[in-house]
Amino acid sequence: MKILIVNVNGKNSSTGNIVYSEYKYLINKGHSALVCYGRGPLIEEDGICKFGIDAETIVHAGLARLTGYNGCFSPVSTYRLIEIIKRFKPDVIHVHEIHAYFLNIRPFFEYIYSAGIKVVMTLHCEYDYTGKCGHANECTGFVTGCGNCPDIRNYPKSLFFDHTAEMWAEKKRLFSKINPAVIVPSEWMQERVKKSFLSDMKVKIVHNGINTSIFNIRDSSRLIRQRHNIDSEKKILLGVAPKIMSEHKGGNWMLRLAKELKETVHLIMIGVSERFAAEDNVTLIGRISDGESLSEYYSAADLFLICSKKESFSLTCAEALACGTPVAGFRAGAPEGIFSEPYAVFTEYGNMESLTETVSDRLKEQISPEKIREYAVSNFSNESMCRGYEEVIRSFAVSGDC
Repeated sequence: MKILIVNVNGKNSSTGNIVYSEYKYLINKGHSALVCYGRGPLIEEDGICKFGIDAETIVHAGLARLTGYNGCFSPVSTYRLIEIIKRFKPDVIHVHEIHAYFLNIRPFFEYIYSAGIKVVMTLHCEYDYTGKCGHANECTGFVTGCGNCPDIRNYPKSLFFDHTAEMWAEKKRLFSKINPAVIVPSEWMQERVKKSFLSDMKVKIVHNGINTSIFNIRDSSRLIRQRHNIDSEKKILLGVAPKIMSEHKGGNWMLRLAKELKETVHLIMIGVSERFAAEDNVTLIGRISDGESLSEYYSAADLFLICSKKESFSLTCAEALACGTPVAGFRAGAPEGIFSEPYAVFTEYGNMESLTETVSDRLKEQISPEKIREYAVSNFSNESMCRGYEEVIRSFAVSGDC
């Protein structure tokens, strides 16, 4: 079978790693596969093709801010992708993330429809069924049609105009025409999809996967403590997220927790883009993209924190568990329905008292790192994710059912 995979990234970032793992798996299973990506560094590897033009992406982002439309520009990049599709002649196109200013969705999906190519869409956030938002949070506008967007200034932001109702309607029109099979990473997202205009589509749950060879238990506690001068008597709390100090990722909640438990914990935050004054039991680190290095921090931590407002899965939770580290944090939509006790425990979002109590109690418990890792490997490996993707793609391509 010939399968073309489309995503914002080809090998880097969370979804980039996912599509690269899928590509390698499909090739090993005897399929012909091609990854087409729009942003990020050029990857010089057979089967990986960058169609996006960086300068056009910048223009697209600027026009989106000025006009209030997103996913409506990048004509040359979109033309290049369509030409690749014409040459490759795939049986199925597996679409992952399509936001981030690199694709004009109308000509892209109109061509797919005209060519009669089957489409599988994996939703990593809520962008595909909202007017623009990656996470609708408490807003239910996507159920009946967006408009009057409460997050118009958040990514993908508009400076002046609200065209979310029009963009919602356009997505509904396009996806109704191509009638894709839909993959979601969590039960929570499945329930959200059922409320959206995608409710009549075939929907399957396939949990995201991680490289459990890279994310493994490491003897790194002494190394990390020495590197950051952490008291041997203090427990290490770890938070990892891109733009961790944003409201969406909840870095401020972590800082408040570190202050509450100052005598007993040391907090390490990875993903801090701007330096600021913090308590002396807090270590601030920029983004770490290397999995081996991240694995050292996960393994050294006594507890991994997640304080996000909303998550459709949370790969960082899976990575921490694969390194033998338990998880605690706020209920954020998907994670509390995916990651089970006693390996992970969640409390009401924004309840600082409950979070402090939950973390304190969890730090007193002793769970075997090997047992935690066994749970993660059984449920969240790349192998199981890719096998799930292949099953949906194969059944949908052959019978139209998944």
